[in-house]
Amino acid sequence: MRILIAAIFGGIVMFIWGGIAHMALGLGNPGIHQPVHEDAVLSTLHEGLGQTPGVYILPSFDPKQWHNQAARAAYSQKAPASAYAWIVYQPQGEDMLDMHSQLSRQWASDTLASLALAIIMGLATLSFARRVGLAAAAAVFAWLSVLVPYWNWYRFPEALTWAALVEQLIGWLLAGTVMAWWIGRQERKPA
Repeated sequence: MRILIAAIFGGIVMFIWGGIAHMALGLGNPGIHQPVHEDAVLSTLHEGLGQTPGVYILPSFDPKQWHNQAARAAYSQKAPASAYAWIVYQPQGEDMLDMHSQLSRQWASDTLASLALAIIMGLATLSFARRVGLAAAAAVFAWLSVLVPYWNWYRFPEALTWAALVEQLIGWLLAGTVMAWWIGRQERKPA
């Protein structure tokens, strides 16, 4: 039960920190810009991308053509002379300002991540400082395994990548501190 309660506390702390980081500090926005001619871009999306939702990388190269030397040569010529775009596409659109379902999914994600971390924190008898250090290491691990590859392979903005490290590290230090306190407090209680 102590692990579950620690996870709930951690999820709450991460959720609140995420709101502060994004809404007050703007850590979710570095490198994200508004298009110069949004309506022109939006009007061409259906024509250029069709009706299939997903991620599109432009210019595009079909992996099935990897062994086709002519296709690779054509792409290698086109890519440096073209703009680059990584597009998350939904042909039907969505009101991104209506965040009810996004907020509940974020809280669930924060709580499940906290549960995974609480389980690891509770596996061995560790000091408070080591448990907090474990939370920091988990944040850096997550950043290195997800955001840095997105920066490297998908050209995510460097400012966004560094801001994500700050957000994750501070968030997991805060959540980890509460979780480490709770787990340690429960271990010291007499039976």
